[in-house]
Amino acid sequence: DTVPPQVVPGADPSARQLCFAWGPAEVLVCETLFGRAGGCRSRCLSRCPSRSRSRAERGPGAAARALTGSVAGAGEGAPSSSRVFVVRRDQDIYIQTLRKLFNESHGIFMGLQRSEEELAGKSRKAQLVQVSKNYRSVIRACMEDMHQAAVSTRDPALQGQYSTQVSILSAMELIWNLCEILFVEAAAAGPLLLRLLDWVRLHVCDVDSMVREVLSSESPSKHKLFWNVVDVFVLQGRMDEARHLLSKEASANPASMNMYKILDELMKKMPVPSLGNTQTLTELELKWQHWHEECQRYLQDGTFASNPHMESICKILLGDEDAILEKKELMTTWYHFLVTRLLYSHPTVKPMELRFYAQSSMDLFLGGESSPEPLDMILMAAFEFEMHQVIKECSIVLSNWWFVAHLTDLLDHCKLLQSHSLYFGSNMREFLLLEYASGLFSHHSLWQLGVDYFDHCPEFGRVYLELHIERIPLSTEQKALKVLRICEQRQMHEQVRSVCKIMAMKALRNNRLGSALSWSIRAKDAAFATLISDRFLKDYCERGCFSDLDLIDNLGPSMLLSDRLTFLGKYREFHRLYGEKRFPEAARLLLTLMTAHIAPCSFWMTLLTDALPLLEQKEVIFSAEQTYELMRCLEDLTAGNPDKQKFQDDDVETTKVEMLRLALARNLARVIVKEGTVEGS
Repeated sequence: DTVPPQVVPGADPSARQLCFAWGPAEVLVCETLFGRAGGCRSRCLSRCPSRSRSRAERGPGAAARALTGSVAGAGEGAPSSSRVFVVRRDQDIYIQTLRKLFNESHGIFMGLQRSEEELAGKSRKAQLVQVSKNYRSVIRACMEDMHQAAVSTRDPALQGQYSTQVSILSAMELIWNLCEILFVEAAAAGPLLLRLLDWVRLHVCDVDSMVREVLSSESPSKHKLFWNVVDVFVLQGRMDEARHLLSKEASANPASMNMYKILDELMKKMPVPSLGNTQTLTELELKWQHWHEECQRYLQDGTFASNPHMESICKILLGDEDAILEKKELMTTWYHFLVTRLLYSHPTVKPMELRFYAQSSMDLFLGGESSPEPLDMILMAAFEFEMHQVIKECSIVLSNWWFVAHLTDLLDHCKLLQSHSLYFGSNMREFLLLEYASGLFSHHSLWQLGVDYFDHCPEFGRVYLELHIERIPLSTEQKALKVLRICEQRQMHEQVRSVCKIMAMKALRNNRLGSALSWSIRAKDAAFATLISDRFLKDYCERGCFSDLDLIDNLGPSMLLSDRLTFLGKYREFHRLYGEKRFPEAARLLLTLMTAHIAPCSFWMTLLTDALPLLEQKEVIFSAEQTYELMRCLEDLTAGNPDKQKFQDDDVETTKVEMLRLALARNLARVIVKEGTVEGS
């Protein structure tokens, strides 16, 4: 049944209004109470920044789909208070027991996309039929798991939820199987009937418990439901099983032996189509006509007049509609009646003739007593070969996009939807896949499956992926790396930068400077790398040592991203050279950092202070020219400082300057003496 639009609990249309905001895959609805002055006493609250999602992003049917979802209250509250309700578009995404359906069908979907051009002709059709069966097997496995969960739970509410899901999955498999027969396999006249018989036997299983009860009894022929079971076997074309049961009746009632032998012979000789094409349709029709005349002759002769049950079976074999309809309760559905009617009246029915028999069978079976259910309308559309109507009805009735998305994709691979485009730009296959994948992106882990679905939507898939992947909560670094890898594989450079910036900012807020620098380098964000480099330098000034040495030591070409990052890397290299007692190299690097003007002015005093130990070494490290450069830098620092007076009043800074001047003067004297001695010699 279709789910009616949900009314928000507690809302009084005369006094309240509803406001809403779009989230990534949901609507947040809030009651708003207006006073006399027209002021809103409560606001619509949304955790999502995306209030103004575009129509193209939501898809034309998103709003309607959202209002057929389930409504989850955010708390009870007082009658006059405002409450926020989450109306999800794809509530099924959050049902744990349906995870198998989404995960395993994803693998089948991907296999189908990869094998698109591998086979042709009959081999391709066989492959598509197998893909369809694989999808059905996943539905059935999920249905069995759901049934087991319903049996094992003690919670009545959960039990009801599981039972509802079992019914929905059963209907999905029923529809899919019929579409497989009519559209994917496209069974021809003859084999078509055999496929429909298998379809009915598989899905109309309400009588299975009755069959088991009769067969397990000590004397099946005396069981009160014996003839019902025989009738069921006949109605489903299970002749061997029906004959086996009738043999038990003949053994228990010798008086009916003659009638039994005649009926058994008729059932044995009944012509049926073959899958192996061993006979033509004309041959089958001739055989069937002779057999039909023989059944008619025995009925008119009154052969079975003394046994109403056998007479009824003979009438069914003749395709008597009234006799078949008398077994209405055993068939339970109009489509079972349709297949039984075709079996005994039109065994060589052609695919395009099904629509006429289907409509008349539904009318006869319902008889005006009840109106068709949504499932009936979907099956009728399939029998009429209106596959677009099937997809449309399923989109309205079913509780998620999984079914229509995968069925449409399969039909598209069968080249059955090539001519159908939607008025808003995309074809039907792509539109439904986009809707399904968008729903997956609202789940904390299933979003990874949605990426592959977007990848196989050539027109709008990339745009949707870019929009959705930016909204994934990057709750952990591992999740961020997954998102980053997906973006990098698809050359989504803007999204790569966005993810890296977000993670860099998170790391910076948590004072994890190494991680923040690493993310900013991956983002190639020069401004942010400069900011973090300044934090590293500030920390060094406060603590006297660097954190995250491994990262800074291995910056490599990445240090060229910004001048400040280059300075940080080179300054760390200076400390490494000094630690290794490679003083001349350390001195040259330090002077280069000063004269190249890549060091921040606020750090010059630190650099000059770092030169002090080198100036005081026993061996002369700085040449005269280098010493003059250091002197010039010191004078520039003291003369060019805007807070010169404050600088001069700071005893510590004044002491540093005096020590530097003294050390530079000593070094210059030592250099002059050394160079003069060298020249004199």
